[in-house]
Amino acid sequence: MQLADDTVTHIAATLAAGGARSADLVEIYIARTAQAAALNCYVGFDADALRAQARAADQRLAAGERLPLLGVPLAVKENVACAGLPCGAGTAALAGRVATADAPIIARLRAAGALITGTLGMHELAFGITSNNAVTGAVRNPWDPSRIPGGSSGGSGAVVAARLVPAAIGTDTGGSVRIPAALCGVAGFRPSVGRLDSAGIAPIALTRDTAGPLAHDVADLALLDAVMSGDDAPLPELEVSELRLGVPVEHFWEDLAPGVRACADAALARLADAGVELVPVALPGLAALSEKLSFVIATYEFARDFAAWLARHHTDLTLPAVVERIASPDVRAALVPLLSGGLPSAETYAQALRDRTALQAQYAAAFANYEVDALLFPTTPATAARIGEDRVFLHNGREIPTFPCFIRNTDPGSNAGLPGLSLPIGRGEDGLPVGLALDGPAGGDRRLLAVGCAIEQALPPMPFAPLGG
Repeated sequence: MQLADDTVTHIAATLAAGGARSADLVEIYIARTAQAAALNCYVGFDADALRAQARAADQRLAAGERLPLLGVPLAVKENVACAGLPCGAGTAALAGRVATADAPIIARLRAAGALITGTLGMHELAFGITSNNAVTGAVRNPWDPSRIPGGSSGGSGAVVAARLVPAAIGTDTGGSVRIPAALCGVAGFRPSVGRLDSAGIAPIALTRDTAGPLAHDVADLALLDAVMSGDDAPLPELEVSELRLGVPVEHFWEDLAPGVRACADAALARLADAGVELVPVALPGLAALSEKLSFVIATYEFARDFAAWLARHHTDLTLPAVVERIASPDVRAALVPLLSGGLPSAETYAQALRDRTALQAQYAAAFANYEVDALLFPTTPATAARIGEDRVFLHNGREIPTFPCFIRNTDPGSNAGLPGLSLPIGRGEDGLPVGLALDGPAGGDRRLLAVGCAIEQALPPMPFAPLGG
């Protein structure tokens, strides 16, 4: 295996030990990025700036400096501010705008020695799951370039799967880190809401939004979480045989594509053989409650929070001016009606927040009553849809809406603000990746990552996607 195919933790250790130079490593990634240009992962990529960062990192390493990520390249979703790079949130009104300062989480990554390679393609305004963006173009899945990489952090999933960087940063409101992780065959982590500083990130809904990392294994996710959050407590050392994982009996395991079902059942069998205790967990009415509040909170808070973000960072633009220029048809259909009387009322929003409190209470009760470390389910009911199937796609022999299907399993935990993982568990009969998700108790981020570290050893190894797609 080339070092460029390795994990963040191993790359960082090799650089620190003098076994490789960052300057040589980034040349491999630069060449691969050119080879994989058709995947359309990047919105902004500056090879010369990356070379300069790598040379500086090598000088610091030679001088004896040691930092957790010194010399390691990372890529970042285009709705997160990285000084000197495009930060247009994938939307027409902001296209070409360059960030003048780093978001706090990016400042933390740079302070830990990371190199920022560029900013990545995404679904327009992060309001979707396909990353088929009419402004910046469709991001393509490295396993099959005719397929979506997931979204809204599609570039973040594709760039890691294609091995153009060892890890990337995305954002997750309803599944937008975990869905591309699942569809691209990599690992993804959504922290608890509020764990990471959200400043400098174009928002959808601040009670649901969080940034999160995508990488090749859970140890890398844990390292990146520690750097971005400042919580570098060592992960608890857990034995697989100590774990109790809850398997929901409603909603999450229903109507799965055959390939997803086969991979997920095989993963459960592997975990049981390794000594994990699998516990059926009843969550009556949870999915309906989540669906009731989801769109209300997302749209009400978008109108409030995105407008406030514009006022801080782009004073020449108003929310109506941005919405008027939305180019992606699915995003226009969702957001244009908000400005013509379609915004939920304050009373409806207040009720949605009360429903959210009830949702959080049901989750907390389930974790406590069943004494489980996490809830376990397929990340998405289907493998990657085809590019262009933004409105509907064929699932189990019938045409169904695309967006609700792909967020079905990730959205409830997002609405409750829970931490969530997605781990690759193989490929379906169509050759496309399948992900297994774990939701943990609110605030239990480091323990959930420890659970992920323990169980990934029992899961099947995931092959690499073809270089260049």
